[in-house]
Amino acid sequence: MQTDPDSDLIPAWVDGDLTPVGKLEVHQRGLRHKAVSVFVLCGDALLIQRRAMGKYHTPGLWANTCCTHPHWDETPNTCAHRRLHQELGVQGLTLSYRDQVEYRADVGGGLIEHELVDIFVARVDQHVACLPNPDEVMQIDWITLDDLRARIHATPELFTPWLRIYLDQHAGQIFA
Repeated sequence: MQTDPDSDLIPAWVDGDLTPVGKLEVHQRGLRHKAVSVFVLCGDALLIQRRAMGKYHTPGLWANTCCTHPHWDETPNTCAHRRLHQELGVQGLTLSYRDQVEYRADVGGGLIEHELVDIFVARVDQHVACLPNPDEVMQIDWITLDDLRARIHATPELFTPWLRIYLDQHAGQIFA
């Protein structure tokens, strides 16, 4: 069952100070906030997910392996592992920190993502077994980066703004 998006307090900047703010309020006000994104790669294939229809923004759109906001006192690495397990039922991957990037994007419904994102990558030898949480993820797929770029070019409206931004502006930092 989906949780109330405003019951989760996430680290956001208000008047220059990092403070805990409700997730929905953060997106309604377009506040700059902390986030984590994970990319699981197997050879030249990336594990992507299609967001569940019950998500309060960008439902049904394709995104990277997983992404979220850290809890107030949670490290980015702990957050990344937590969310892999919560969304996809995946545990035990070795995550490598890649970089921190910032983006701002309209995600529809009057909501704005303005994220300072810690990027993590896991490289695996074989496709990992996933047990997607249906409240979070409706579908998964393994896709080469070339095929993903082609699909985004053909039908950008099927992909989250942040995935399009990552591939367009930060691919060198993520996939190097």
